Amino acid sequence: MSNLYPFKFKTIFKDKIWGGDKIKTLLHKDFAPLPNCGETWEISGVKGNVSVVSNGFLMQKTLPELIATFKSDLLGSKVYEKFGEEFPLLIKFIDANDDLSIQVHPDDNLAQERHNSFGKTEMWYILQADEQARLNAGFNQPVNEAMYLQHLQNNTLDQILNFENVSAGDVFFLPAGRVHYIGKGVCLAEIQQTSDITYRIYDFDRKDDQGNTRELHTEQALAAIDYHFYDNYKTQYEQKQNESATLVKCQYFTTNLLNLDKNLLRDYINIDSFVIFIALEGATVLEYEQGNVTMEKGECILVPACLKHFNLKPHATAKLLEVYIE
Repeated sequence: MSNLYPFKFKTIFKDKIWGGDKIKTLLHKDFAPLPNCGETWEISGVKGNVSVVSNGFLMQKTLPELIATFKSDLLGSKVYEKFGEEFPLLIKFIDANDDLSIQVHPDDNLAQERHNSFGKTEMWYILQADEQARLNAGFNQPVNEAMYLQHLQNNTLDQILNFENVSAGDVFFLPAGRVHYIGKGVCLAEIQQTSDITYRIYDFDRKDDQGNTRELHTEQALAAIDYHFYDNYKTQYEQKQNESATLVKCQYFTTNLLNLDKNLLRDYINIDSFVIFIALEGATVLEYEQGNVTMEKGECILVPACLKHFNLKPHATAKLLEVYIE
């Protein structure tokens, strides 16, 4: 077995036209000298934005370098077979100090055909939401392309969009094709396929500090949109204590919630995948055979696939998301 260990990475900070300061006030991450921070990329293999190790003897190595060296020991045999040296997930924190653009992401087939890329299915876990904060997921009625275009041209899209009031702990699964946007006052953790393809449908006519509007992708979006209406857009899940509660299970990722107030032994002998932990609340020590690593609120850890057994020890109480590929 290789001498791999759980990895922490340097946060990549992104200032955005809609960004705020919750990344600092809520997650205790200093994004200076940026004027604001709309999102952080915590674990990324996206070209031009690759994560760099911040702990242990492999410090300063990039995620692609780790994969090139350790292959299936890091990713798991099945994952490595499927994705090769491309890391399949992107983990972010997002602070919407203003509404994001109304947008949609292509599925694998469309993204492959147009961009030689994976599509973008994602999920959100709401960390904090201001009073009256809301977001959009999908449509509030059955829609077709002609009806959608009419509302887009008349600036009345909000009449056909489904809005959800949100609070901490809410979960939304957003398969590729679902029109969506995060509303003002929402801070969340996002787990998504590795893809940076977004078709911007409408951006509220806002201008940047140079007076420019952002590019819209009206034509590209048409073939990407899922026009169906669904009964329920919010993910329902069972709250559990000191055991794993499944939030989302799809072909791209499985995400569980761990609410801890005592030690929890985790055994991944039947999971042929790396595991990512996202610390939402409190601090937790992850003990493994060769040592231990502590994760505080706002930190993410990548546990190599070759580490199958460890102990999670919360400092009093802790809340974690646990992510892997089945």
